[in-house]
Amino acid sequence: MENPAAQALASWAAAPLPLAIAYSGGADSTALLHAAAARWPGQVHALHVHHGLQQAADDFEAHCATACAVLGVPLHSARVDARHAPGESPEDAARRARYATLAALALSRGLRHVALAQHADDQVETMLIALGRGAGLDGLAGMPRCMARHGVSFHRPLLDVPADALRAWLAASGVAHVVDPTNADLRYTRNRLRQLVLPALEAALPQFRETFARSARNAARGSALLAELAVLDLAEAGAPPALAVLRALPRERLANALRHWLRRDHGVVPSEAQLEQLQDQIAACSTRGHQIRLKIASGRVEREGAVLHWYNASPLSRSADPARKR
Repeated sequence: MENPAAQALASWAAAPLPLAIAYSGGADSTALLHAAAARWPGQVHALHVHHGLQQAADDFEAHCATACAVLGVPLHSARVDARHAPGESPEDAARRARYATLAALALSRGLRHVALAQHADDQVETMLIALGRGAGLDGLAGMPRCMARHGVSFHRPLLDVPADALRAWLAASGVAHVVDPTNADLRYTRNRLRQLVLPALEAALPQFRETFARSARNAARGSALLAELAVLDLAEAGAPPALAVLRALPRERLANALRHWLRRDHGVVPSEAQLEQLQDQIAACSTRGHQIRLKIASGRVEREGAVLHWYNASPLSRSADPARKR
């Protein structure tokens, strides 16, 4: 039985080498590491993040060290405190810490490309979470096949591979992997989707992985077009954006431009209610005396003369804001 991860890598044209594999020791990353080590001997590294969130983490790290020694793959490990702050999602906190640590590990070894073992089932879960949060096209596009973060390119070559196919190969080949006990914890959204929702989808819509993947691609295309339109509108509005140009845009186009401006230039995403309120304020801003000062995400948007500025929530002198004209 051929490793389905190997089939996926075979179709990866111009794979960036040398390549690092994010290796947790779990089923998915184990299948990916074996496939990559066999396809590109001597050009693959393994990166392991010790989250420190459970006692079994030490055993996971030891397993990874043994497995990599057998494969002849260099293993680079780092420990990180992935505990979440009050009010913060544990899953989001762990994910951010993981990406930052993987990037730091890769760059410290001169590696700029990291492959992740997220697969077709993970993509479906991501889209369902986005639907549950009322996301727009960006969220419905799911996980991209490649993204740049922290100075590193992260790749997802297994997005077309079902989880069951990877596990079937591991079982048939007798390849050992670790099982994270938290995967059975239904307090976590992904675990509930994986254990309760995906089996129901399998029964009702057997081709759901393929159809969800097609929807993700369509959403990504739509999202890209909206981003291009926003870039054109913001180029005309200038930096910081001029209120007169913004007020001339149709409402939906204005929302698209504002959302893109806040995310691209300031790294924040407004809620739907905040975006609606900001559009109302811009529409009403027909006189010089009309002021705008609205909370948006972690900061605020203010009118200053003929333009809009965004400031973060920390005490900041206006002269220190890089977006402010001197």
